[in-house]
Amino acid sequence: MTTTTTVPAARTAAGPGLPAPGRVLTGDRPTGGLHLGHYFGTLANRVRLQQQGCELFVVVADYQVITDRDRPENLAQLRTSMVLDYLACGIDADNSVIFAHSAAPALNQLLLPFLSLVSTGELDRNPTVKEEIRMAGRSKVNGLMMTYPVHQAADILFCKAELVPVGKDQLPHLELTRSIARRFNDRYGPVFPLPEGLLGEVGTLLGLDGRKMSKSLGNGIALSDGPDQVAAKVRAARTDSERRISYHPQSRPEVANLLTLAGLCLGVAPAVVAEQVGAGGAAELKRVVTDSVNKLLAPIRARRASFGPGDAAEILRRGASRAREIADATLAEVNAVMGMG
Repeated sequence: MTTTTTVPAARTAAGPGLPAPGRVLTGDRPTGGLHLGHYFGTLANRVRLQQQGCELFVVVADYQVITDRDRPENLAQLRTSMVLDYLACGIDADNSVIFAHSAAPALNQLLLPFLSLVSTGELDRNPTVKEEIRMAGRSKVNGLMMTYPVHQAADILFCKAELVPVGKDQLPHLELTRSIARRFNDRYGPVFPLPEGLLGEVGTLLGLDGRKMSKSLGNGIALSDGPDQVAAKVRAARTDSERRISYHPQSRPEVANLLTLAGLCLGVAPAVVAEQVGAGGAAELKRVVTDSVNKLLAPIRARRASFGPGDAAEILRRGASRAREIADATLAEVNAVMGMG
């Protein structure tokens, strides 16, 4: 079995240059509150795409919670919180399909034929899986972790998505999805499109401890954090001893990350923020970051407060019904071209 070495077609969102309306698939694991890394990585693009007229599918990937943990604790609560995060960011539930993995059996059944199109070597070499394994701190992993990228391919292809908003670290998964679609079409006939990636405004936003911002590491600013929580987290962020603030990502990564965060929130370049802070030092930098983050989060907090758990439950119920309808049709088509239907 050959392995594609090409990077998947991907573009970076830059305001008005978004693609024409089409079907979009995106989603997250419900392992904790979504944070600013998610917002700038994919969430903001999801809202833009929906506003432009794209058909948005959002999967709450509850089955993937057990890739790196023994049992999914507080899963129902985490699913609810994630849906509220989506609504708070501006996703319109009346014009999107928000659903959970566990509510769409036919989607998950696509994993079986897709696994037959992927070699064990490809799964073993996937850099994103390797990073997830490293972050989980495990000496061995289960089969679901190793097949994580193929499960994501099922997420994307079950609804024949044309566009996938992703962070840069997820591009290897999308590359494998495109390979699976191409191989299936070559072997059985044209069924699946080759989805394109849409990169966010920032590839990887570091956490406040200098590592990748992650729910599991608890080093990010959650979208649900209040003003005082934001201030406390930014105060504890790492900087350096140099008084004048400057944007030099290689030599001053912690300072550069705070400047990047403020710049993203304010819609200006990090170097512009650095110039404004100047000789104000770390204290002034952190004040600017705190104010900019809280300004960005204010309307998100207000929208979140207007929804409740009952709204989230109804949205997941409606989404599950639509997702099952589409997944059943896709699986029937797959079985038919494979000679199983």
